[in-house]
Amino acid sequence: MTNPAEFPVPDSEDGRPEARTLDTGALYRALAECDGLDGFLQELTVRAARVVRPGGCSVTLHRAHRLRTVAASEGVVSGLDQLQYEADTGPCVTAARECVEQHTPDLAVERRWGPFPAEAWQCGIRSMLALPLTLNHGVYGALNFYARTHDAFRERREIARKLAAQASGAVAVALRIEHEREVGLDLRTAMLSRSVIDQAIGIVMGRRRCDADAALGLLRRRSQDENVKLRELCARIVTQVGGAPPRRGDFTARLPG
Repeated sequence: MTNPAEFPVPDSEDGRPEARTLDTGALYRALAECDGLDGFLQELTVRAARVVRPGGCSVTLHRAHRLRTVAASEGVVSGLDQLQYEADTGPCVTAARECVEQHTPDLAVERRWGPFPAEAWQCGIRSMLALPLTLNHGVYGALNFYARTHDAFRERREIARKLAAQASGAVAVALRIEHEREVGLDLRTAMLSRSVIDQAIGIVMGRRRCDADAALGLLRRRSQDENVKLRELCARIVTQVGGAPPRRGDFTARLPG
């Protein structure tokens, strides 16, 4: 586990004007500029940690039937998140699952969440705040803040709530973009597979003097008999006939605007 000394407390006298909320414009520019969802969420945690100081920040999402930390501003934060997932209890787990804000001003006297408060204390964490994220596509999560001082969020809970609301919107947009990208990739894969299958159908039609439906039926039966995927079988047939792997089709990217 990370040494408490490795969990930095931002210096309030570092010369930066203290932020009271996220710069929404900058946040959405980061969404446009980051390479994928993970990069954007990492940028989000860093920005959030600067707003709700002192401390670190992480984002918990429930995806693929489990909770996981998709981004964290500090290494110790993701480690403490993981402890909660393994114990199946903790502020970020409760906030995400029950969609209810979780706040503990003093982990030394906290009696909720099993062994987690004591483990967090040993890592130098003294208080925590976890806020639910309202998302889409059946995904839920939490924005988690950790601090090395007692009652660190007394004056910052409202700021953190506003930040979580802003983050929910941005993360929802990022998830939708990722979903659309995945759908596009699936469609592209299907189209490429269809191109290879159509080529193999043409070869079988020429050899067997049959129509397309009959050729496809023959290919499917052979695929089942040989226990090989239809696309792989078709690619093999096309390669045998053409002497080279099949051309998988050309796609022209749509220009923006």
